[in-house]
Amino acid sequence: MVFEAVPQASAARVWQVGALCRAIADSLDARFNPVSVGGEISGFSRATSGHCYFSLKDESGQIRCAMFRRAAGSLDFLPRDGDRVEVRGRLGVYEPRGELQLVVESMRRAGQGTLFEQFLKLKAKLEHEGLFDAQRKRPLPTMPRGIGVVTSLGAAALHDVVTALQRRVPHIPVVLAPAAVQGDNAPHELNQALGSLYALATGSHGEQVRIDVILLVRGGGAMEDLWAFNDEQLARTLVRSPVPIICGVGHETDFTIADFVADLRAPTPTAAAELVSQPTQAWLHAVTVLEDRMRAALVRSLDRQAQRLDFVATCLGRPSELASRLRLRVGSAEQRMAHALQLGLRSKRADLARLQQDFSAVFGRALQRQSERTTRAALRLDLLDPSLVLKRGYAWLTLENGDALTRVSQAHVGLSVRATLADGGVDLTVVNRKVN
Repeated sequence: MVFEAVPQASAARVWQVGALCRAIADSLDARFNPVSVGGEISGFSRATSGHCYFSLKDESGQIRCAMFRRAAGSLDFLPRDGDRVEVRGRLGVYEPRGELQLVVESMRRAGQGTLFEQFLKLKAKLEHEGLFDAQRKRPLPTMPRGIGVVTSLGAAALHDVVTALQRRVPHIPVVLAPAAVQGDNAPHELNQALGSLYALATGSHGEQVRIDVILLVRGGGAMEDLWAFNDEQLARTLVRSPVPIICGVGHETDFTIADFVADLRAPTPTAAAELVSQPTQAWLHAVTVLEDRMRAALVRSLDRQAQRLDFVATCLGRPSELASRLRLRVGSAEQRMAHALQLGLRSKRADLARLQQDFSAVFGRALQRQSERTTRAALRLDLLDPSLVLKRGYAWLTLENGDALTRVSQAHVGLSVRATLADGGVDLTVVNRKVN
């Protein structure tokens, strides 16, 4: 576009603001549009209408952007602060404010931004070391003796936290450790503020106020505004805390390394304060309920003791009646014992009589069996008596040494042999032998 110099003699044109904005917009449209721009998203927000507003920035500058609902609906990802993207759109001027604006018609990822890359790298490192493990997270105290708060003196988050605590638990002391929450020196100041509260928590300095929980809070902002809470040293300081820490940094959609390391994350600073401050009225109601229960238990105990006292008084007032009842109980027990003894003796006598009868019968039968066995054995022995064989004409021959002569081969001519007969013995001499 060519600009011609206005002659000195002519009068300078006086522009209306709106006309000048439109002229600049026309010039930009003729010179640049359509235009493609690459950068890092910052301050992204989505209005209820569906339109999106954010800034694109790099090391040397930034430009405001608007993406209307029609174009935003075609996105295949959810833009976040720190994302590095490439957009295509038209440069223009937002006339109500006279601001340069890029109306984005399409957007695609171009790799994550430098800050976001650092965030992911540190997050992965600390997660690998176990700093995010749920096992090391501690429960919050039900009734803290003192509450520590770390934030900036000029932060709106301080007002929100103090207001919530004053409304809910005005009786609990609150100790503020001020520190910068944004800027290059913020991580160092945050570490120092936490260290001072750790001393109160452990009682190492002997202070009267003891801190049982710490709130680390800050309002919302872009990723670079919250970058102090992504510091590695701050994360390790949070892990060393002797008491539980609640991190309430940014809005509900904002996440920092401190959120992952803390014992509990709150979506807002006010929510962080509410998590450690049960309302006074709730505790007063609980005390009232406990008082009613104790009173009812005491009344029941007094009633039971009164009944016992009445019973004892009755017994002491008429001891003869008690003695008579006890005498009757003793007499009844004596009769039952005597009756049981008689029954037991009769039962034992009957058992003994049965045993005697059974013994006599069993012994008689056993004796008869043995007698019969003896008779049968005697008969068998009689049948085996050698004298019966000798009576039938047989003789029993023996040698001089008493050995039996049973074979012809044992005898020789002239051998002396003893023959035993049924009624005596005869000495014989072998004069001849014959073998069949």
